[in-house]
Amino acid sequence: MTTVIGTEVCVQSTLGARAAVTGGADRIELCAALELGGITPSAGLIESVVDVIDTHVLIRPRAGDFVYDRDEIRVMAKDVEHAIDKGARSVVIGALTEAGDIDLPAMTRLLNAAQDVPVTFHRAFDATRDPLAALDVLLELGVNRLLTSGARPTAQEGLTLLAELIRRAGDELVVMPGSGVTPANAADIVRATGAREIHFSARRPIAVAQGRGPLTGPLDGGERYETSADLVRATVVAVTDLP
Repeated sequence: MTTVIGTEVCVQSTLGARAAVTGGADRIELCAALELGGITPSAGLIESVVDVIDTHVLIRPRAGDFVYDRDEIRVMAKDVEHAIDKGARSVVIGALTEAGDIDLPAMTRLLNAAQDVPVTFHRAFDATRDPLAALDVLLELGVNRLLTSGARPTAQEGLTLLAELIRRAGDELVVMPGSGVTPANAADIVRATGAREIHFSARRPIAVAQGRGPLTGPLDGGERYETSADLVRATVVAVTDLP
């Protein structure tokens, strides 16, 4: 008997969304500025991909920590509403207190903004002081998915906690390993943890032409990253028909 493993690719462009489709991914997490860990994408970008593939939209107002003030939470709630209005199938959110716990008032407001749309709690989880207690909070809140590396830099390093989180969550919440998932290790991560879904970026560097003006450097060229359909396909194949 084989298990079908869900595949989610993190992309930051329409080109990336199309690469995810070509590579056979089930859905995307859409964001901007992946080099910053991802922030909320523009309304125009959301509109450009929602008809291409099942789209889950990251709601994160800035880079840095996940402790937000009232103004930021208000902006995030509006962004949740706007993403859903533009056609997002799900939103990806997260907020913490300064003590490293899940911010219940903030999460409640964001969940209310999402209404009945499924919600993923993102890798802010990996910055919580007590991951198992944080999982219990997410279960109580009714969050649908959790993206985590097992509180380690990569999912490969976080296998032990990932397996425990998946065991504890059962069928109430999908725990999705992410960070450093590649065609080479995806199957091992699934087997070691019992994961039903995986999250990966499948990015490759793209050299772009430098400008010819007097000011050159990071403002006008260099290297950027885009989703590779070949890497998406290789990762999908790696977790297909696993015993």
